[in-house]
Amino acid sequence: MFQLDDKFLQDIGLGDLPEDQRKAFLQHIYDELELRVGTKLSEGMSEQQMSEFESFVDRAEDKVRAWFAANMPDYASRPDYQQFASSAPEGTDEVAILSEYASLKWLEMNRPDYRQIVAQELESLKQEIMSQKDAILGRDHAA
Repeated sequence: MFQLDDKFLQDIGLGDLPEDQRKAFLQHIYDELELRVGTKLSEGMSEQQMSEFESFVDRAEDKVRAWFAANMPDYASRPDYQQFASSAPEGTDEVAILSEYASLKWLEMNRPDYRQIVAQELESLKQEIMSQKDAILGRDHAA
């Protein structure tokens, strides 16, 4: 999909961002993107859908497992789940993996346009950042 990393910073003109600011700035971009995508995705959702999706975000184990039982009882044998679980960072607990996987599958079922929304919001955010890159980098053009 996309990576928020040093290459991303280069692509948007922030390759000169000081090393000690990169991680925090990338986290800020991620948080802002998550907020924007979440806002867009929630448009048109029912209260029941919002509640169901929130259970994945909140990692509510009982609700996550109930969703799998009702919608994907064979999830553990699916190759995409096995790959997803094996790619999780070492030490990630099972509930976190299940919640993240469930949220992706839920989006595929209920908001099949979610990848398109992520791409649109990321592009919009990139344009905003690029238009402000001199200010972000602390360059003063008034001098």
